[in-house]
Amino acid sequence: MNNSNTTDEDMNMVDNESNESNESETKEAEFETLSPLATSNQKQDINLIFDIPVNMSVELGRAKITIKELLKLTQGSIIGLEGLAGEPLDILINGYLIAQGELVVVGDNYGVRITDIITPSERVRRLSR
Repeated sequence: MNNSNTTDEDMNMVDNESNESNESETKEAEFETLSPLATSNQKQDINLIFDIPVNMSVELGRAKITIKELLKLTQGSIIGLEGLAGEPLDILINGYLIAQGELVVVGDNYGVRITDIITPSERVRRLSR
């Protein structure tokens, strides 16, 4: 289209079209009001996740060592851990601390007796560290 042939009417049409497209882009979204789920639905929904496996680990302690120290480790080497004997062990689910406990012996195996459950607010606080 040649600019010299453009009329005022053509320009108005372009302006109107761009205004209409701008108006359609800025409409507010409308959502239905959500109602609370019935308790039976919540119980049914939670049952869906009961069989999902999670990784549980118990931490006896941690140690920071250098690569040089790591390379010197041999069978029989002793690694000192942070934390004192008798301190609670950390119980983690998928790497997140959820409880603490103490080491026990169950038959020929080790076990952990839960002594403290970490509250949800405490878990959130620890994540922000």
